[in-house]
Amino acid sequence: MRISHILHQYMPDKVGGTELYTRTLAQHLVQRGHDVSIATPSPSSNTLDPQIEEGVQIYRIPIKDRGATTVFLSSFRQPSIKRAYQTLLQKEPPDLVHIEHLMGWPLSILPIIEKAHIPYIITLHDYWHLCPNSQLLTNFDETICKGPEKWLNCAHCALARSGYSKANIFAPGLIPLFAYRHVKLRNILQRAKKLIAPTQFTKTIHTQMGINEDKIQVVPHGIRLPAAMPPHAKQADFHIGYIGGLAWQKGVHVLVEAVNQLPKTGIQLSIIGDTAVFPEYVAHLQTIATHPGIQLQGRLPPEQLWQTLAKIDVLVVPSLWYETAALVIQEAFAAGVPVIASRIGALQERLEDGRNGRFVPPGDASSLAEILHTFHQHPEELKRLRQGIQPVRTIEEHVTDIETIYQQSIMTI
Repeated sequence: MRISHILHQYMPDKVGGTELYTRTLAQHLVQRGHDVSIATPSPSSNTLDPQIEEGVQIYRIPIKDRGATTVFLSSFRQPSIKRAYQTLLQKEPPDLVHIEHLMGWPLSILPIIEKAHIPYIITLHDYWHLCPNSQLLTNFDETICKGPEKWLNCAHCALARSGYSKANIFAPGLIPLFAYRHVKLRNILQRAKKLIAPTQFTKTIHTQMGINEDKIQVVPHGIRLPAAMPPHAKQADFHIGYIGGLAWQKGVHVLVEAVNQLPKTGIQLSIIGDTAVFPEYVAHLQTIATHPGIQLQGRLPPEQLWQTLAKIDVLVVPSLWYETAALVIQEAFAAGVPVIASRIGALQERLEDGRNGRFVPPGDASSLAEILHTFHQHPEELKRLRQGIQPVRTIEEHVTDIETIYQQSIMTI
């Protein structure tokens, strides 16, 4: 089967959960005998010629500007990307298109795909199809969005992000633009052969926004396990870990504030993530970190994941937004590491409170500090939670489910 993945960004321009998932899925599909390609806009590319990476053809479509406004407006018009992908479809027409993320792509590529009688499916990695901000978080007060409110909230959010006053909310064309976007994207979702949600929570949010429930299939992610899992390497200090994005919605500042409340000796916090994406937020973390054991360690090379988890006593996922998957929780469990997570979004499906981890209210540094202090003083409690961790779903199981959806989608053309 020939499969074309569409993605908003890819390595080396950006390394995130969606990018890593797409790479892993593509590589496993190649191993199963499929012909797989990935197409993505790239500001660092100057050619449409493919690069072969572990058997996957990567088409990096050259673009000049990756600014937020340009990316948003690309949904409505981006002729160079449209022409480039049309060329790829004509050159090597796939049996199926798997859309991982459409941000930065012109929505006009979908009629081209359909005109070529190629089925497409979409994985709902976040809420971009419902929210231009992708995460259902407002830019004007950093809270969970209550809904578009006739697109007034969307317009307010866009103005706040651009530095304009709410007084401009009725600027000509602004609200109709968001309404038009909603209609176009809802149509694209409904015309897909299948929508894949990594969690039931993700499916529920999309159905609440009007997407046909029968169109969405929950397919949990799986983990690529190492040939041999490194054993837990007990450190002299109580070692707390955070692995993920360094952005406000990830709640890393809440974790820092919690650790600041703990004893100043015998405790280490490793904050592992790309410090270059949001440098102002990273600077804020460095400013508020008063505990001597807090370390910002930069981006984690994927090949070092398991060795890093082996040194961590507990992983914290302090998110403030509706996470759709949080694959790092499954990775922690695979390594035998208990997790403390915010009781929000799909995180609530990822662990069992008191069995393999603990929940805390999102944004509550004091509650988080209390649990961390308990683990520090009573290591037997962590041992009990480690014993409650169950085997995780593997990437092989996940890919098998995805293959089945591919086959069903092709058969129903």
